[in-house]
Amino acid sequence: MVKICCIGAGYVGGPTMAVIALKCPSVEVAVVDISVPRITAWNSDQLPIYEPGLDDVVKQCRGKNLFFSTDVEKHVREADIVFVSVNTPTKTRGLGAGKAADLTYWESAARMIADVSVSDKIVVEKSTVPVKTAEAIEKILTHNSKGIKFQILSNPEFLAEGTAIEDLFKPDRVLIGGRETPEGFAAVKALKDVYSQWVPEERILTTNLWSAELSKLAANAFLAQRISSVNAMSALCEATGANVTEVSYAVGKDSRIGPKFLNSSVGFGGSCFQKDILNLVYICECNGLPEVAEYWKQVIKINDYQKTRFVNRIVSSMFNTVSNKKIAVLGFAFKKDTGDTRETPAIDVCKGLIGDKARISIYDPQVTEEQIQRDLTMNKFDWDHPLHLQPMSPNTTVKQVSVAWDAYAATKDAHGICILTEWEEFKKLDYEKIFENMQKPAFVFDGRNVVDAEKLRKIGFIVYSIGKPLDQWLKDMPALA
Repeated sequence: MVKICCIGAGYVGGPTMAVIALKCPSVEVAVVDISVPRITAWNSDQLPIYEPGLDDVVKQCRGKNLFFSTDVEKHVREADIVFVSVNTPTKTRGLGAGKAADLTYWESAARMIADVSVSDKIVVEKSTVPVKTAEAIEKILTHNSKGIKFQILSNPEFLAEGTAIEDLFKPDRVLIGGRETPEGFAAVKALKDVYSQWVPEERILTTNLWSAELSKLAANAFLAQRISSVNAMSALCEATGANVTEVSYAVGKDSRIGPKFLNSSVGFGGSCFQKDILNLVYICECNGLPEVAEYWKQVIKINDYQKTRFVNRIVSSMFNTVSNKKIAVLGFAFKKDTGDTRETPAIDVCKGLIGDKARISIYDPQVTEEQIQRDLTMNKFDWDHPLHLQPMSPNTTVKQVSVAWDAYAATKDAHGICILTEWEEFKKLDYEKIFENMQKPAFVFDGRNVVDAEKLRKIGFIVYSIGKPLDQWLKDMPALA
């Protein structure tokens, strides 16, 4: 029986290993993590992450061929294949601060693998890592190997949160990169044999190590670039009276471009896009390619500009001040169908409004009050460290922020509403009832283009939809950049 161990029970490790266990009943899968609360949650009915379909998969396999444990060393020692899916945060100090990936957790995982291993192993990079990480890991393992042979593979994940289980069941591609040596090819084949139990052969791509590592960063950079491109157009649409939804629909009809990732919004979020682009920028700079680095930097600049522009639009529309005004924020997760708030645009929007002394009431169906308060008090990049290593400020609540149990409570007596996540329920709210309970004039700032603006205007709202023709009111109150 092939034994697989995955170090790291987070958004990637947990779901990926659960699906491998489901699809490969003859493989024993152990997911290990030093965080006791996280492993306890994986062994309970309340899983630590929300992902449609994940509950069912875990329940079918847990205790049979899928195990969650804090006994990291035991499972690593017994495994034939070790996946490493640990945090790779952006460095906040020292060389490459603000751009380079911090490989502290990766390095300690590699040293531990070398330390406890008593048989040859295949070590698989599952976290998004900078190009040439495999080389560094290989050196650590071989210099500490005590005669044991290790083969390093890169097997980047291409999951989208909210559809991760579907993505794992029917992936566009599975990418496996290895050394171009007889041992490297054998290791690639061993991992390929696992995936081929449910993934069609033609969808399993094999490359050299560096191509696999770079493909992941490139894929995320291309996706983020599309979002920044359409968001840049949204600013121009507002200035000219064009409608960004119509423009992106027309553009997406071109078969060379296609319709995906062309929805204008308040900005992209999630754990990967910004981090991976910053990483790409740093790699370009280190390799003497400043023009290429500058090109990718613009993707993040436009994303930051979009969030700032949204906050400025809110403040300028409301007589240039939101001081002591109640603003309802609907949605805090970075996108629908996930409870993940990492790098969510809602953080910067809320901080911008708090900076102008607004009172904020937040409702999100999947995000806890504790998480929201944590996000609003944390420094940039701190979220990407394991929970027990995240700094906690002595006063961890933002006084101007309250969290409501539903959208109606959040919007009661509010001056304005910001829609920051495209949850389906926000399309179906009783906006007439909401309007009656708000201060007048009542504003809706739709950062996801989820509401029918005309319908809301008939009720009496002043509506701002990103990239759509502006209300006369908004034209009379221009947003200052």
